[in-house]
Formats: sequence, structure tokens, C-alpha cells
Amino acid sequence: MLNYELKSSLRSDLLKKSCAYAHSSIQNSKLIIHSYCIRSAVVLLLSITLFQSFAQSAEYPSFQDLVDGTESGGILIPPAGTYAGPGPVTISEPIIIDGQGAVTINAGGKGSVIYLETDGATLKNLHLTNSGESHNDIDSCVQVRGNFNVIRDNVIDNSLFGIDLQQSKNNIVRGNHISSKPFELGVRVRLWYSFENKITDNIIRDSRDTVVWYSRDNLIARNDARGGRYSLHFMYAQYNEVVDNHYEDNSVGIFVMYSDGVHLKNNYIAHATGATGMGIGFKETSDVEVIGNQILYCATGLYLDVSPFQPDTINRIENNLIAYSGIGVLFLNDWTGNNLIGNSFKGNITQVAVSGGGKTANRNLWQANYWDDYEGFDLNQDQVGDKPYELFSYADRIWMDVPSARFFKGSPVLEVMDFLERLAPFTQPNMLVRDEKPYMTAELASKSTIPSDSESSGESFNSTQSEKILDSDMKQTEEIFDAYKALRESLGR
Repeated sequence: MLNYELKSSLRSDLLKKSCAYAHSSIQNSKLIIHSYCIRSAVVLLLSITLFQSFAQSAEYPSFQDLVDGTESGGILIPPAGTYAGPGPVTISEPIIIDGQGAVTINAGGKGSVIYLETDGATLKNLHLTNSGESHNDIDSCVQVRGNFNVIRDNVIDNSLFGIDLQQSKNNIVRGNHISSKPFELGVRVRLWYSFENKITDNIIRDSRDTVVWYSRDNLIARNDARGGRYSLHFMYAQYNEVVDNHYEDNSVGIFVMYSDGVHLKNNYIAHATGATGMGIGFKETSDVEVIGNQILYCATGLYLDVSPFQPDTINRIENNLIAYSGIGVLFLNDWTGNNLIGNSFKGNITQVAVSGGGKTANRNLWQANYWDDYEGFDLNQDQVGDKPYELFSYADRIWMDVPSARFFKGSPVLEVMDFLERLAPFTQPNMLVRDEKPYMTAELASKSTIPSDSESSGESFNSTQSEKILDSDMKQTEEIFDAYKALRESLGR
């Protein structure tokens, strides 16, 4: 009996020790596994970190090497991917580069992306991005310093200047989608001392200005620009043509300063609002033609400051729709030399105003316009008003003479004063405008015009012809330019 109890006690102690050993082994195993997992995680984290560091330090392949490896007159179709200069990619030979929509060139935030210093090159179907931020260096996606080049169908973004043409001529900039860095001083397209270029069919978004300075004989057609400051700004730029553009939600549509002989035709300009918002503005500008434009929902439709400036010159403002704006036409002063014929004035709070102490705008020619506030009749049904359209300035003149009073423009107080002044005027009101033969409908007014020299000789020019000429010009320009041949031809050899 004693032996049995002793044996049972020994077995119990042995079992407890075995269980304790097993538990200790399991705990040690857990610690080993846990330690192994921690070491593995650390190794994996270090690997990922090193990989990311390597990836961040790795540079894009050089696009300059591909350019340098292309012979003059050749075609470069790079493999799809992202490339870097490094620095601006300099193109000094007439080659064609076709990215086929799959190639990005990234300047890395320094300098320009491409520097084009040759004649007869073509850049197309590329994504150009991330220029530097230096205004002194004119950091751009494309700096053009040559002639007869074609820049078309590219996506240009995150750039201080989009495309900059300086002392360049006969280039074509067409079908590009352009946006700038999110800075107040970003510029979309800049022409500086450049001639006979064609800027057409581009889409421009959220950039500051398109500027044409000291440049002449350029065509700017069918561009769509929105969300910027100046849709188009001319300064000391003569004989440029602006046709069929769509400018919307910019602070200013088109402003022409010291630039004679500019033609603005068939453009759509809308929602140029704000304290200085205007559709089309002129300062000391002569011999301009403003024909067939739609100017809608602007703070001021047309703004004229000492224009025309040159003696014995005339500005032709014809067949435009000026509608739903705060002021239809604003003269900064009592000036003369503008012919306003066949325009339609609809839904403007004030049709015509003269500020700066001027008394009248009637020294200009007003003829055959449509005025939606005309109060006459057409008894003989010839679609012309039986009496002239006359616009007088009454008490509402206060906001024109006193700038600070403009805050109350359209307020009930000024409206009541204006009503009483019209009902029983205490002084002789000034006649701002007199249109001898106002049209009864906007449709008839839009057909009224004084023939130009080309129209009187039977010549005509339409957008289809313009498109054919543009296509022909681009086809000829995209062919490799032979500078030596052009020189020989210019010398008659």
C-alpha cells in the first residue's frame, strides 16, 4: 500500500515537471517566433525604405541623348516613358519629334523644358511639364528662338511660361493644351518681337495672360482661353488679326494698347467681370476693326481711351452684339473718330457712358444700330425707327463724374433721382448718343455696314478659306526648312 502511494506521488511530480517543461518550451518558441517576426518586419521595412530612396534618387533617362542621336532632317519617335533633359533639351537641328501621346519630358522644376534654336523643326504629341520658376530666365515649356517651326498637339502644364516666342517668325503653334503653374505671374503664350506667326486652335486654362508685345502680322485664331486674367493683351503690336476665339471667365477679354491696325473679328467674349472687367479695351490705338464679335455679361463691353490716337484715322466697330453688361460702351473721355455701325445693344444696364469729365460720345458716328431701349415707332414699316435714338444723361450721371458714387449705381436712390430729373429736369441734360436711323431689330442691324475696300472690289474671305490656308502653311512648314535654299531664292539665284 505504501509502495503504491509512493509510486503515485512520484508519477504526479514527474507529470507536473513535464507540463512545466512543455509550457516553458512553448513560451520560448513563442518568443523565438515573435523575435523572428520582428526581425523580418525590420528587414522588410528597411528594404522598402532603401527601394524608395533608390527610386527617388534615380533620374529619368536623358532626352537630350535621343535628340543628339537624330540626324538633321530626321524623325525621332522616342520609346514611351518619362524623360529629363537634364536641363533644357536644346534642339539645334531641323528634326521632327513625335511623342505619339506617350512621351513626357520633365524639367524637374529647373529651367525650361525645351529650347528650340533652329529653323524648320516640329514638336508634336508630347507632354511637357515642370519648368523652373525664374521670370528673369523666362522658364518655359518651350522657348522658341527660330523660324518656320511647328509646335502642335502637345500638353503643356506646370510651367511658368507656356510657349515663348522671341525674335521668331513664321512659326505655327496649334492645337496645344496649355496651363501654367498656380502662380499669379504665370503666362500662357508670349510673343516678343516676333512676326507672321500663327497661334491657332489652342486650349488654355487657368493661366495669367497671353501677350503679344512688339510683334506684328500674327494670326491668333480659334483659341479657347478661360480662367485667367488677360485673354489677349497687345502692346506696341501692329497689324495682328484675332479671329473666332472663345474667351470666357477671364478678367479682361482683349486689351489693345498702342497697337494700330489690329483686326478683331467674330470672337466670343463673355463674363469679363470684376472692378476692371471689360470685353474689349483700347488705349491710344488707331485703325482697328472690331467686327462681328459677341461681347456678353461683362462689367464693360467696349472701353475706349484716347482711341483712335493717330490724326485722321478711324476705328471701325461694326455688327457686334454687346449685351447683358453693366456698361455697353465706356468712353474714358470725350473723344472722336470711332464709327459704330450696325451693332446690337441689348440688356445693358447702361448703354453708353462717358467718364473723366467728358460730356458726350456723340462726336463719333452712330449709325443703324439696334437699341433695345428705343422708344420710337416704325409707322411706315421700313424696319428703321421713325425718329432718332437719343440717349441723354440725367441724374444718373453722378456716378460717371464722381467715381466713389459708382458704389450706388443702380440703387433705388439714384433711380428715384433719375426719374425725377427726367420728369422735370432742372438743367439741360447732355446728349450722349444720337443714332439718326436706328434699326428696329438686331438681325437687320447686323447686316448694316459700310463696305471696306476689299468688299467694294468684290473680294471675300471666310473661315473655310482661312482653314485651307492654315493647313497649307503648316504642311509647308512641317517639311524640313532649307535655309540655304531660302537664302538663294531671296537673292534671286
